[in-house]
Order: sequence, then C-alpha cells, then structure tokens
Amino acid sequence: MARGRILMIDRYAIALLRPGLVAAAGVLGRAGAKADQVTLVGFAFGIVGSVAIATGNFVLGLAALAASRICDGLDGALARLTAPTDRGGFLDITLDFVFYASVPLAFAIADPNANALAAAVLLASFVGTTSSFLAFATVAAQRGLKSEAYPAKGIYYLGGLAEATETLTCFAAMCLWPAHFAWFAYAYTALCVVTTATRVLAGWRAF
Repeated sequence: MARGRILMIDRYAIALLRPGLVAAAGVLGRAGAKADQVTLVGFAFGIVGSVAIATGNFVLGLAALAASRICDGLDGALARLTAPTDRGGFLDITLDFVFYASVPLAFAIADPNANALAAAVLLASFVGTTSSFLAFATVAAQRGLKSEAYPAKGIYYLGGLAEATETLTCFAAMCLWPAHFAWFAYAYTALCVVTTATRVLAGWRAF
C-alpha cells in the first residue's frame, strides 16, 4: 500500500495548527456555524484575494488568501466535531482546486506580458498534481484503502512535494515579491512535476 512517504512541511503544519483550529471550530460550532458554510466563506475569501491580485493589490490579496486558508482548516475541524459528510468533502476539495487555479490566473491578468507564460506552465503542472491525486484516491476508495499519513481526511490523501502548505507558501512569496512571479512559478512547477511523477509511481506500485 502506498503511504505518501514523500512529504514536506504540510503534515507538520497541520499538526502544529490543529489545536488552535479545533478550539476555534468548537466556538463556531456552539454558535451554530456549519462546516459547509465555512467552506463557502473560505472560497469567497480566496476569490476576493485573486481579484485583488489581478488588480495589483498584492498585500490585500495575500491577506484574503490567508483568511481563505484559515477557513479551509476550520471547516474540516468543524466537520469532525459533528459528522463529516460526503457532500462537505466534495465541496471542500472542488473549491480548493478552483481557488488554487485562480491565483496563477490572477497574476497573469495583473501583468500578462511578464506572467502569462509562467502562469500557464504552472497551471498545466497543477493538472498533473490534481489528476494524479484524484485518480489515486478514486482507485484507493474502490479498494478500501486508507491513508496512514492522513487518517482524518475524507479521501485517500497521497502526499508529495507540492501540498497545501507549500502551495500557500509559494503564493505568499508571489504576493510579497510580485515582480519575481515567473521565477516562483517555474520553481514550483518543478516541485509539481516531481509530485506528479511520485504519485504516478505510487499508483503503479499500489495497484
């Protein structure tokens, strides 16, 4: 069974943030908030951030992206305090991928001449990471496999070099130094290519 052995900082970031997220989720739960509501609010923050980036407001964009990802952590914690649902898991992962794609697009819109090619290359690499991730999860679900590295996830979460924490760190660097977007994009593309290759290899071995 594949165990997602190639991991970077994402797994450790989750462990570090979990106590605070659980505490905050408890407050939201007592106030009557639902996990799906938090997911939608987080997605809205993400789109606001991308629009801000597209219009050249990079600091505002970074702040909105940070708020979006806080919500992304809270919705899962809130769901686990009640009862996670398939609908919630579907909504969460779908909107996450739309959000991730919106950020390189926003930089391409902000400065097409400097950023469009790098953004296109990065988005192409995202297709590899997301398709390999979802394809593995689909077959793993059919076989009843469970992830030992991420047991709390609603689907089989196969790790890699390019995960959520690494992606958000890259996005933050892009917002802080937007003139160097292309360099960040190409560097992160390389990590995505390695991640896709390791996931394909993991699927080949596991199935």
